[in-house]
Amino acid sequence: MASSKKVECLVCRMQDKQTGVPLLTRHLITFAIPNASIGYNIADWMLRDMKTTQEETYNLCNLLVKYGYLYPVHPAAHLGFHPSKLYHFQTPYFWPDRHREASDVEYAVHLVKKNVLSNGQLAEYEKVQYHQLFRSEHHKWDFVIIQAQEQIRTLKERRKGDRAVLASQEQAYWRVARPPPGLDNDALNGPVKHTMALHRDQVAELYKKQIVYGRKALGRARLKPSVSLEGLIKYSEQFTPLDPLLSGCLPNNPWMSNATTYWVLNATMVEVPLRLRVERWAFSFQELIQDLRGRKEFQEFLCKEFSGENLSFWEACEDLLYGDCTKLHEKVEQVYTDFLAPWAKRCINIDAETMAVTLEGLKSPHRYVLEAAQAHIYMLMKKDSYPRYLKSDLYKTMLAGAIVPSAGNAHSH
Repeated sequence: MASSKKVECLVCRMQDKQTGVPLLTRHLITFAIPNASIGYNIADWMLRDMKTTQEETYNLCNLLVKYGYLYPVHPAAHLGFHPSKLYHFQTPYFWPDRHREASDVEYAVHLVKKNVLSNGQLAEYEKVQYHQLFRSEHHKWDFVIIQAQEQIRTLKERRKGDRAVLASQEQAYWRVARPPPGLDNDALNGPVKHTMALHRDQVAELYKKQIVYGRKALGRARLKPSVSLEGLIKYSEQFTPLDPLLSGCLPNNPWMSNATTYWVLNATMVEVPLRLRVERWAFSFQELIQDLRGRKEFQEFLCKEFSGENLSFWEACEDLLYGDCTKLHEKVEQVYTDFLAPWAKRCINIDAETMAVTLEGLKSPHRYVLEAAQAHIYMLMKKDSYPRYLKSDLYKTMLAGAIVPSAGNAHSH
């Protein structure tokens, strides 16, 4: 719902660490409540940020509490906003527009858990719903009890302050998902749109942004459905022979027998690969480079062309991106020594601008510090070395000697 999206944006701005509502740990008599805010601070932030009147501010705060975006730390019978009470911001998982479907089993688990923790002190309407759920979900009641006991056990392992926050959070959600008698549940079906007084400059700025967005959308290139479908058909025709479930697999089907020949022939670093696998390397440079066996062959070709350092540098960048982060500084220093330093024996060939950006980033190394240089080398291999590799005798020899399995002979050529 459009109105919900606007409320969610407002709540996110209110939780901004720099400019949002101040969130502090509130110390009570027996325990501490983390990340809580007093109602006065919430109202004061709205008055300053949204330029609303005091009446509008308190009305909006009441709506935020009613729809579950804010909830009191200590649950009260009256669902209203009070400046002297402590409030928490509801986790986005429980926002009305994101978590609409609440099953009867989930509500039954909540009531059983609450009944145990409160020693049977449920509200009257909750007792009625408890008995109704027991009758309607009687065949699942053992599962409900087990789930409630497991949640209680996990809850008791938390600190007292966290337990109070979680209990209030759940209660706030179920007041919206299963409201008490007399309280409407339009938060799940679409709240009535309430108009808020906005400053004239804010309204003008909002429409200007919408106009700019609309113009950009109109100028964006669109792909015709016919072109998209042609590309999808071409992709399907190209990859269907490689799919063992669509085209079958030779010399045997490992999903229907205990034979392992198929897995042996398709091992990661098999000595002689299948012909379909070698043909796949010619589909795109990405298909070649993501296959470790194909990458090994490509590295051999690059070494013959005296440019093997390009693929080695790309692999080092991949290791920096996805490898062990505890050795990040050592990896960055090793890459600089091997490929980027003026004295490096395997110095890569990148333009001066990319080199300047990379060397500047190395002063404060992080995972993505070599991204620009890696992209440059990747495109160099893709546009220059890769087409020559497909025309080389090395690839043609590998293709000619590749295995073509058959049902009768697992290793026929």
